[in-house]
Amino acid sequence: MIIEWLNLVDNFLWSKVLVFLLVGVGAFLTWRLKGMQFRFLKYALKLAFTRQDNDAEGDISQFQSLMTALAATIGIGSIAGVATAIAAGGFGSIFWMWIIALFGMATKFAEAILAVKYRVIDVKGEMCGGPMYYISKGLGWKWLAVAFAFFGALSAFAGGNMTQSHSIAAALQDLLAVPPIWTGGILTVITSIVVLGGIKNIGKVCAFLVPVMALMYITGGLIILVVHFEKIPGCFMAILETAFTGQAAFGGFLGATVASAIQLGVARGVSSNEAGLGSAPIAAAAAKTDVPGRQALISMTGVFLSSLVVCTITALVIGVTGVFGMQDATGSLLNGAPLVMQAFRSVLPGGGAIVAIGLVLFGYSTIVGWAYYGEKCVEFLAGEKVVASYRALFCCIVFLGAIASFDLVWPLVDIMNGLMAFPNLIALFALSGVITAETNGFFALLAKERKQALRLKKS
Repeated sequence: MIIEWLNLVDNFLWSKVLVFLLVGVGAFLTWRLKGMQFRFLKYALKLAFTRQDNDAEGDISQFQSLMTALAATIGIGSIAGVATAIAAGGFGSIFWMWIIALFGMATKFAEAILAVKYRVIDVKGEMCGGPMYYISKGLGWKWLAVAFAFFGALSAFAGGNMTQSHSIAAALQDLLAVPPIWTGGILTVITSIVVLGGIKNIGKVCAFLVPVMALMYITGGLIILVVHFEKIPGCFMAILETAFTGQAAFGGFLGATVASAIQLGVARGVSSNEAGLGSAPIAAAAAKTDVPGRQALISMTGVFLSSLVVCTITALVIGVTGVFGMQDATGSLLNGAPLVMQAFRSVLPGGGAIVAIGLVLFGYSTIVGWAYYGEKCVEFLAGEKVVASYRALFCCIVFLGAIASFDLVWPLVDIMNGLMAFPNLIALFALSGVITAETNGFFALLAKERKQALRLKKS
């Protein structure tokens, strides 16, 4: 009964409301910022991996900020999330995931530029920022800021915590027959060790884990695509065709409509890149940066890397290996992490282990990244005094997620993400004038810096 009700709410939010809001706000910001995500992507990627403003105000480096944000996006959303989208909405859902990502780059840029502009320093001397601050300071709408922080704290427990521990437990049970209860216990302990140390510990852990695990997963995926190179064009055609026609039933797959492809593509797309959700700007606000625009460009690359690179590799691997529609030993349709593991192991010796290890590391880094997001939301709502209690509760929820029902977890995540996105999207639209002014000022500064560099080079 509860699962049916959650599915109804989930379907209404994402098929009737949020799909229009996310695409609408993203398209609006793309127009107002003159398609800057396409014009400055190359430069943004260069900044992301080379720029350091270590003497600027902030708690963690720009790279650590990006890795903390990527920790919450590349991973479960880009692996298990993609697989669940395909299993429920067909390959057409990937097309809509791409669309939301293209517009989402502008959205992510806008979120970060506001986060740095309106950030504050708390009593511990740490940076605090994100939608709750740019809503309350930029718009003066305290009630909307409180709504975002409330739903953000709940989303940290659902999408940032339960989903991750559940997927980790499922992967280890499939690969090594480790009981979920054991996985939950171990995860709880090692999460506590990092989370109790705050953002500086979280930033260091993510800066180490994310590049390692991303490289391992991407390399494995690319090897599979090289082996089945001739099937890649067919996969792209299937994605494009079924995005507008729906996907017919075959094997254990019951078929999917265009509406379900759009709903799943948008929902899982937001889950994988978090553009519009309002979570990533909380990490962006902690970064050491000289001007808001610089960090905003770096944050924008997270959408490109998570949705347009990692998600696409996952989808193509599932497509070229022919595992879509297969059933497990119980006769159930392969879904989530087990579907991706089956795709990898069908080509690579130990391929299932690559996915399992990637999911464990991705999921763990996502948990610690979202612990920080939720902490800042709770701090905004009730002050610094409740942070210690929040951290303890967050670690306990890790255990519950590992043993929770799969059917319960994902609808709950979608609902919490949706409720979190509402206040943020309203604020982005209302503050679009500020975003445009800050962006124009930054690009003028950028042009001036380039002229100075060119002058120095000539002299």
